[in-house]
Amino acid sequence: MNILRKDPGLPIDSFYELRAGCTDVPETKFKIKAGKTLSVKRWRASFSPEGSLDIGKCLSRIYRGGVHPSIRGQVWEFLLGCYDPKSTYDEREQIRKRRREQYAELKDACSHMFPVVGSGNFITARVITANGDPIQDPDPGKVSIPQSQENAGSTTGPREQDKDIIQWKLALHQIGLDVVRTDRTLMFYEKQENLAKLWDVLAVYAWFDKDVGYGQGMSDLCSPMIMLLEDEADAFWCFERLMRRLRGNFRCTGNTVGVEAQLSILANVTQVVDPKLHQHLEHLGGGGYLFAFRMLMVLFRREFSFGDSLYLWEMMWALEYDPGLFSVYEGGERQQKVKRRWKSKRQYGKYERRNKGSEELPISVFLVASVLEDRSDKLMTEARG
Repeated sequence: MNILRKDPGLPIDSFYELRAGCTDVPETKFKIKAGKTLSVKRWRASFSPEGSLDIGKCLSRIYRGGVHPSIRGQVWEFLLGCYDPKSTYDEREQIRKRRREQYAELKDACSHMFPVVGSGNFITARVITANGDPIQDPDPGKVSIPQSQENAGSTTGPREQDKDIIQWKLALHQIGLDVVRTDRTLMFYEKQENLAKLWDVLAVYAWFDKDVGYGQGMSDLCSPMIMLLEDEADAFWCFERLMRRLRGNFRCTGNTVGVEAQLSILANVTQVVDPKLHQHLEHLGGGGYLFAFRMLMVLFRREFSFGDSLYLWEMMWALEYDPGLFSVYEGGERQQKVKRRWKSKRQYGKYERRNKGSEELPISVFLVASVLEDRSDKLMTEARG
């Protein structure tokens, strides 16, 4: 891919080119380390001749040194449960083909409802009211559509009656607004086609998972998938697997968002590991830990550099990895996760092994707690509100 540079001695962020003049970006602290980072050679050697993966050979490398950027997309598909490590090359090819066909069907359905989907363009303007009435002539400055295709974005017509379609169309402009703000320091998103690809995947996901739809922050989670996996359908299903872990964060119940449950856990953890800091935060009115909302919602994407955040993600996934939990799609129907017994504990992530059989808390909560503990002295002396 043209976003990659070849020199393995460079810091991880140097594999993702920045736009000229972008100096206001976090500096990377992570570098590729020979013997620790999962290399291309080590990855290929972990497969049998038939294609089954001995993932235990890879996990310790990943949580100690991350994944080499040139194979990151392939490795993530396994870490996120897109494929069973015991599957063969032929089995995975069949699954990939089936999923691509299913994505094409989903995308066609979305395009039928709103033709901008799949056109190579996207919108940032509202196209429908909450009552289902079409908005006439959206602001042309907020519709990324060439004049020759302007009718594709037109919503003139009768009032929409279907509540699911109304809800989906209401989300499209917000997706567009977030897309143009996501990872804008990266050269990859200088291209209109890549912005449109991100918008398409998020739009299709909002229709696919109607219970959650689209929530701000999902674009930050989806963006790396678009960059790492060239085929749009593969990127969609990788993002969908990630959302299976995180969709609860975006669920709204009344006036609360799902991630607030993790904030409560964070408060309890901090109270145990650093009671003085917890008391200080409560005194400041921060006992609800809302300041950590974004960290947990988008997994530190805004707190760290692009490359560092990707390493953090794969490190967490490797620590939490369970080879017996994976999902497949058959005939367009979502299936329940299938539990398989694996004799070798080496096939499990370190965190998963230690917590096996007990209620597992998200490792991201402990990462935030560790950041707070590390900055405890500074927070105690300088935080005033």
